[in-house]
Amino acid sequence: MAGGAFVSEGGSGGRDYEGGVTVFVVITCMVAAMGGLLFGYDLGISGGVTSMDEFLSKFFPQLERQRENAKHDTAYCKFDDQKLQLFTSSLYLAALVASFVASVVTRKYGRKVSMFTGGLAFLTGALINAFAINVTMLIVGRLLLGVGVGFANQSTPVYLSEMAPAKIRGALNICFQVAITSGILVANLINYGTSNMAKNGWRVSLGLAAVPALLMVIGSFFLPDTPNSMLERGRYEEAKQMLKKVRGTENVDHEFEDIRDACEAAKKVEHPWKNIMQSKYRPALVFCSAIPFFQQITGINVIMFYAPVLFKTLGFGDDAALMSAVITGVVNVLATFVSLYSADRFGRRFLFLEGGIQMFICQILVGSFIGLKFGTTGTGTLTPATADWILVFICVYVAGFAWSWGPLGWLVPSEICPLEIRPAGQAINVSVNMFFTFLIGQFFLTMLCHMKFGLFYFFGGMVAIMTIFIYFLFPETRGVPIEEMGRVWKQHWFWKSYIPDDAVTGGHDEN
Repeated sequence: MAGGAFVSEGGSGGRDYEGGVTVFVVITCMVAAMGGLLFGYDLGISGGVTSMDEFLSKFFPQLERQRENAKHDTAYCKFDDQKLQLFTSSLYLAALVASFVASVVTRKYGRKVSMFTGGLAFLTGALINAFAINVTMLIVGRLLLGVGVGFANQSTPVYLSEMAPAKIRGALNICFQVAITSGILVANLINYGTSNMAKNGWRVSLGLAAVPALLMVIGSFFLPDTPNSMLERGRYEEAKQMLKKVRGTENVDHEFEDIRDACEAAKKVEHPWKNIMQSKYRPALVFCSAIPFFQQITGINVIMFYAPVLFKTLGFGDDAALMSAVITGVVNVLATFVSLYSADRFGRRFLFLEGGIQMFICQILVGSFIGLKFGTTGTGTLTPATADWILVFICVYVAGFAWSWGPLGWLVPSEICPLEIRPAGQAINVSVNMFFTFLIGQFFLTMLCHMKFGLFYFFGGMVAIMTIFIYFLFPETRGVPIEEMGRVWKQHWFWKSYIPDDAVTGGHDEN
């Protein structure tokens, strides 16, 4: 199976290994990427469920009273309730803690064990939520979902990066983001359908989360482990045979030697959490922390979590709010396929910068439209034309995120960490992501109530800062084998002072 469409053209700084893009590795990576369905389905399902009147009246009756209270007539504060936000955000707090446990499991027992554990936890949480009779059961179920997300998001991007050939690593890794966006879209469609059920529509929405969880459990059971992971655990011959299988060639000596060298260096590191603080790992530490922070502070999960609630806040009807969420979900999926094509063709930097500019413009425009119609008092109505324009700009904003910071937020941290700190680096990436996802989920509706339309200007300002950050500090990593990433940092004007010569690995002679 040829992979010419994804080959990067020079300038990558990495060396080419023999072997093509095999059907085996593509299928393997697609199955592994189904872990993204776990994350995506939950991102999409919670916003629709929290806008359903039956769900709100059963678990959050105080919110019903609040909406009827005259002092909360301001549109900005219709859904400001800490317990309601806790239902959404508790998952991500659990995912934060679970990601640290998952980093140890991933290192000691392999990537596929972590993925299997994540799927099992998610399956249990989905069933508890489907049969919940009180808020406590809801929160317990959400916490278990969080454990599943923490394990899956920690192990799946690493698995994909290690299995994929360097020349199409971006494309195959972005399958994880495609699965996330597909999960969001499916959840939005299910919410639109179940909202019209006479009773228990929310149970169906929450319970169907068991489907992607079951796919993850079954898929991870049959997946092979990565050559990198096998080498970490001393299974040298198995690792070489697996590398031959995934590359489709017998001549894998050079790549195998580079991976083995990196693995031997990793074994000498007894404390990856302590060592990641060393100077030579400073670029990895910074980007594994900054990229997930900036990814969340774009405000994207305002749309992913609360799209139906946000649209209802702005005066859309119940069906219109859910259908608008479906529309943004469709845009999200289609735009992610753009990154699937372009990440290895145009590079990571270009997508980061273009997406940042696009999101900045849209945040300012959306904030301005809302400000003109609702002002600071939160009273007013949207004309159909204005509502359509707001939806258009939100869709353009979602598209900008979906082909840049969305997939690259998972791809880049997974491909820049040396093997000896990779589980720690990925755990930092996931935990920072989950921590700020928790903050956004827990406080967005309160922030909207107090900051009003200025909240969109706040997110726009953060997008501007992160785009400048990427412009000055992030080098291109397209097509660079993971084991040779030290060369990229050594050539960068800022990071080169942190990288000693002996930290640059790879480069076995071919003769």
